[in-house]
Amino acid sequence: MSSLSRFRLITFDVHNTLLQIRSAPGKKYGELGAMFGISNNKNQLVANYVQSWHKMNRLHPNFGLKTKIGYKQWWQMMIGGIFNENGTHNIPEDKIEQMTEHFMEFFKTSGFWQHCYGSIDFLNYLKLQRHIEANGNGKEPPFKLGVVSNFDPRLDVLLRNMKINHYFDFVLNSYDVGFMKPTKEIFATAMKASELKDLKPSECLHIGATPATDYFGARNAGWYGLLVHEKSAEDLTRKYGQLVDDNHVFSSLFDIHKKISNDYMKW
Repeated sequence: MSSLSRFRLITFDVHNTLLQIRSAPGKKYGELGAMFGISNNKNQLVANYVQSWHKMNRLHPNFGLKTKIGYKQWWQMMIGGIFNENGTHNIPEDKIEQMTEHFMEFFKTSGFWQHCYGSIDFLNYLKLQRHIEANGNGKEPPFKLGVVSNFDPRLDVLLRNMKINHYFDFVLNSYDVGFMKPTKEIFATAMKASELKDLKPSECLHIGATPATDYFGARNAGWYGLLVHEKSAEDLTRKYGQLVDDNHVFSSLFDIHKKISNDYMKW
């Protein structure tokens, strides 16, 4: 367990770390449109999805919390953008509302999401390590586990539906916290939520898939960070202009698990 013995708190991002969408967003929204009798050009939907996502995050950050439209209205505007941007469709608002309601329910299920490669095995490994260290001697578990995600309040239900909520001592979504990664505030909130006495940032590790929010966000808060990403550390350093440690980029949680369990991790 020495590879993790420096940490008292380990947190995870959700999207593309613990869970991934079952198919490309363009395809998923195409299926949603088809259910409501709207035929789609999938490539156009992909372009609209990207455009709408960036626009909504710019104008209404943190799922509409800052501009007080609320996350349900945020998603309705997002879906309206996906289907109506660039003159693709002219769908009336009441139909967009119905589609949003359906999507928001579907989004919480295993029909939309699946576990990322290696996530369950790694969580089981961490749970076992906690058990071994704490068992029989009345000691506290050696570390706590949490989720820190830029997400709306449906996160708890999603993790429950995907049967992974029981691994975590706490779950933070940016909407309820009031801050998004990469701000230091959300990482500070995670330290408080852990309820660990005298916890230092250097005793915390965050694992996520987005360099700007997860890796650099954690590092800027004084934490350690591991990145699940398909690009190399060299590529990421070039892109972000900040150094990404070669030892801290992995293609999946399976690879992180392998390295940690064999005690090969270099911090």
